[in-house]
Amino acid sequence: MVIVFFGTPQFAVPTLELLLASRHCVALVVTQPDKRRGRGQKVTDSPVKAAALAHDIPVYQPERLRAPEVAETLRRHAPDLGVVVAYGKLIPDELLQLPRLGMVNVHASLLPKYRGAAPVHRAVINGEEQTGVTIMQVVKALDAGDMLAKSTRPIDLEETSDALERALADDGARLLLPVLDQLESGTARPEPQNEAASTYAARLTKEEGLVDWSQSARQIHNRVRGLYPWPHAYTYLEGARLILLKARPKPGTTASAPGTIVDVTRDSIDVETGNGRLSILELQPEGKRPMQTREFLSGRSVRPGMRFDSA
Repeated sequence: MVIVFFGTPQFAVPTLELLLASRHCVALVVTQPDKRRGRGQKVTDSPVKAAALAHDIPVYQPERLRAPEVAETLRRHAPDLGVVVAYGKLIPDELLQLPRLGMVNVHASLLPKYRGAAPVHRAVINGEEQTGVTIMQVVKALDAGDMLAKSTRPIDLEETSDALERALADDGARLLLPVLDQLESGTARPEPQNEAASTYAARLTKEEGLVDWSQSARQIHNRVRGLYPWPHAYTYLEGARLILLKARPKPGTTASAPGTIVDVTRDSIDVETGNGRLSILELQPEGKRPMQTREFLSGRSVRPGMRFDSA
């Protein structure tokens, strides 16, 4: 089949690579316009654009998908199918109807749960024990199309969102190819989503990173790993902002207020929470590099009784 591929971040690259290695023809890659990235704010290619150029695949980066020339460009390629993986924008109805077989999406959740922009992060933050990938038909409503295939994967208690996302990207790529065969042969069996069971995974914001120490140790631990590698969980100690990179719940409670440091060892800072203690194992002071707690404590006076707060 002739395929037009829509995608932007690294999550979409394994699917694109697998399609390029398949018997199908990726005629065009549509990705978002180049943006400034990183500390230096240099304009760089998206991961999908870089992968496409490495394979000499034409790349198209429209500012607005509703512009008339976008439909004209897609129409010239006469696509049989559109494949969408984390493109980052809603695709208008006119484009959805252009490919002969419509468009399908590789979505990193077990739909209808976690529709939206941040399904992997929200699953980790909420302490889900499993997640997965759903291949669905793309419709006008957000992530609401009929499902064509699913795969599940457990979420490890220490797993961060970036590690889980990498695994799901590979799962989604492998899951897609059999679906393409079914679509081509007319044997696909779409399954409607249960609208009553749908949930929404909103886009992450920096403000969500501020730790609420009245939550349980497990909830804060989930937030630390769910907001890694962006926007990060953070707190304040004596007015200085600290990014929390790795933490671990541990049993034990005291009469101390949540946020109070109850123990300082060679490798950890133990903090009272609303339920249980949280051991901080890796962190990053504002404007400095990430470091293990052992290194952070070197030359710093951090002692029991001090308290993390919100400002």
